[in-house]
Amino acid sequence: MGSVKSSSSAARSARVEEMRRAERARARRNRILTVAASVVVVAGLVVGGVVLVRSQSDDSGKKDTAASGDAKNTENAKNSAGDSGHFTTGKDGVRTWSGKLSRTHVTTKVTYPMHPPVGGNHNPVWLDCNGTVYDKPVHDENAVHALEHGAVWVTYTGAARKADVSALAAKVKRTPYSLMSPYEKQDAPLVLSAWGHQVTVESAKDPEVDKFFATYVQGEQTPEPGAACTGGVMR
Repeated sequence: MGSVKSSSSAARSARVEEMRRAERARARRNRILTVAASVVVVAGLVVGGVVLVRSQSDDSGKKDTAASGDAKNTENAKNSAGDSGHFTTGKDGVRTWSGKLSRTHVTTKVTYPMHPPVGGNHNPVWLDCNGTVYDKPVHDENAVHALEHGAVWVTYTGAARKADVSALAAKVKRTPYSLMSPYEKQDAPLVLSAWGHQVTVESAKDPEVDKFFATYVQGEQTPEPGAACTGGVMR
């Protein structure tokens, strides 16, 4: 009997031990599966987070680029003279702008396609042009408004002869709807401009000077004939 009991007890112990080993094995597998699942979840969250951040960054970059582009385009539109076309030169040497010369009032600096400008968007305040001679450069935007009122604008560079500058200044001073100022960006020493028209002259005695004044001071090209040439700005 003792032997049978001992054998039965040993068998139970063996089965218990086998069950414990099986349980430990299942526990290990469960831990491994749990860890693996956790790793997959974490990896998925990390990848998803990176994708989301990149997506948001790309969208933000696109928005910033678009906003920057829109701002730049808007600024360019504001600064544009609104002019389209080109000069054609007549037999008398007068260059006439063939194309559009815009007339919108703007308060920003304008980039003109010609120097000196003969038209285009301009400042709401005109430059005084009642036979006014300026000894310092003036703002293009105000001078263009004076041209719109029918003025002739005489400009000169440092290469112009003093005698010619003095003679032209005297002519301007006795001619309403005209003005004069230094202008270094032009291609020739002496230039006369009106709305849509421009000519280079060799000297104050050039016959084209009197002809240009007679034709374009309050001439047919004037967009606003009779508009004031005083009460604007003196600079």
